[in-house]
Amino acid sequence: KSNGEEEIKITSSSSAYELFLEYWDINTIELQEEFKVLLLSRSNTVLGIFCLSKGGIAGTVVDVKLLFVVAIKSKASGFILAHNHPSGNLKPSNNDINLTKKIIEASKFLDIDLIDHIILNNKNYYSFIDESLIK
Repeated sequence: KSNGEEEIKITSSSSAYELFLEYWDINTIELQEEFKVLLLSRSNTVLGIFCLSKGGIAGTVVDVKLLFVVAIKSKASGFILAHNHPSGNLKPSNNDINLTKKIIEASKFLDIDLIDHIILNNKNYYSFIDESLIK
């Protein structure tokens, strides 16, 4: 980049997880659920990370319209979602799976690819793409 910053490229679910952890408050990762989006160019170069919502111990609300407003305004070609479960449990809930399906359907109309959805804690992560929940 011209401003001296090194471009960051996402090459795997683990590289996305590591980047998300850098932008997560480790002091609240087991206290408060947050939902973030990693915005990517066509070549999977990071355009930015945006916090879509912060909730409570048991959940947070995700506004799908806001997700796509952010993606369109940043000229993203793709994105990776991430949220934490304060319980530490990495298994996706039915709500997580249904929300992901809804976002996949919406992304098809806008030609902005959902590349992965990651559930994380400070020690590990669950990747929807690695577990074949996103095709």
